[in-house]
Amino acid sequence: MAIPPQERICPGTRKYVNLSIDFFRIIWYKRCNIVPNRQEGERITGNVFVVGIAGGSASGKTTIADQIQQYFGDQIEVIRHDSYYLPHNDMTYEERTHLNYDHPSSFDTGRLYDDVVALKAGKTIERPVYDYTIHNRSLETVTVEPRPLILLEGILVLENEALRSLMDLKVFVDTDADERIMRRISRDTVERGRSIDSVITQYRETVKPMHDQFVEPSKHTADVIIPWGGENTVGIALLIEYLKTKIQT
Repeated sequence: MAIPPQERICPGTRKYVNLSIDFFRIIWYKRCNIVPNRQEGERITGNVFVVGIAGGSASGKTTIADQIQQYFGDQIEVIRHDSYYLPHNDMTYEERTHLNYDHPSSFDTGRLYDDVVALKAGKTIERPVYDYTIHNRSLETVTVEPRPLILLEGILVLENEALRSLMDLKVFVDTDADERIMRRISRDTVERGRSIDSVITQYRETVKPMHDQFVEPSKHTADVIIPWGGENTVGIALLIEYLKTKIQT
């Protein structure tokens, strides 16, 4: 009796065949310069899996997070560390512009920790909102429902040991400093209403010193390092393929 084609591969070999198929699929993604799209009707479910994505300012963290969010859709919740900047309602706008926003003490990381714990427990949270144009927390909040995949993104999400303890995967986006400052100038002047002089001054006085002291050392806690941020399509494709295996039932 003829053996059906699907039975001609022994069980011990099948996984290597599947890996080879995935490998060539990822190479195809790279050649076409795209990130994979979730198949129509494909729904990924499972236990809560927490990913932390850190890296220097304008390294490409947000681009990677956005592409992962686009792929997983309603199966993921992306939480930005920036949303948890401490409020400074007692200060004037001018005083707030001189604060060091790149130091760990500028974040309400304790609240972020509590919110992630709540989401992992299946509870809804009220996430704060930060307004970059006024350098202060907004009065608004956003209701966040638990999702199978939670992605924490920010320059210092790997710096805090307690927050790291909640993560199942830690990712660091590693981009050249010259590239990051050019991206930051473009982003902050267009999207956040800053002047070029203010961006350069802030970078020189706080962003770079804090990067060297806190952000760069946190790279050594990462499980995965992705160079060049959103330009690294093969790295993003590999990350998506891995996350699929972690939240599938």
